[in-house]
Amino acid sequence: MSGFSRGHVVVRSRRRPDPDAVASLAEAGVATAHEAMGRRGLVSPDLRPIYPGARIAGRAVTVLSHPADNLMIHAAVEQCEPGDILAVATTSLSHDGMFGELLATSLMARGVAGLVIDAGVRDVADLTTMGFPVWSRAINAQGTVKSTPGSVNVPIVLGGAYLEPGDAIVADDDGVLVVHREDVVAVAERSAARLAAEEEKREQFRNGVLGLDIYGLRSTLEHLGVRYVDDPDVDG
Repeated sequence: MSGFSRGHVVVRSRRRPDPDAVASLAEAGVATAHEAMGRRGLVSPDLRPIYPGARIAGRAVTVLSHPADNLMIHAAVEQCEPGDILAVATTSLSHDGMFGELLATSLMARGVAGLVIDAGVRDVADLTTMGFPVWSRAINAQGTVKSTPGSVNVPIVLGGAYLEPGDAIVADDDGVLVVHREDVVAVAERSAARLAAEEEKREQFRNGVLGLDIYGLRSTLEHLGVRYVDDPDVDG
């Protein structure tokens, strides 16, 4: 994407992660996928879902916007396809409500899976009723203008995580994860393996086996100098 590093551009990009792998990441969720990719790629926990229970994964369509100006979000809608996730960063910190019910209606008409925005949103009750998933830095009724140029489908930093257009985003109640496009298949495979292993452990836990024994932690405690002692009989 280095050829688009100067000026303001809307890049028509066909870069897309493997769709089967993306579906697998949605099933695995953020926590499992994060562990599977070596505990990398998390977006700042300051970006939180506006309502609980949503779980999505999809191709990132990126927006770099001026604070308190949603002109480029409107420009980005045209570049979105079914299953995509719109990812919005601003050139400096913003808490203004840059996205609301009308833009969500436009994105839903194009089959967009959700929004991750490092700024504010509003119309939260309407977005919740519509079932349009959003992860944002703030909820704020403060409106915006549409007058400052920015760019669409360029590399951005989203909540501290580097993101290129065409990368995958996974988002749920645990947060937001960026998986680079070239890593999506491998991370999906490792996530599936972790889910299978977790199911085996879950069955052991149900049967009363302790984590100390499942994970071999008794020797770890001993190595760290942790001792077991009996509580003295006070009455004795």
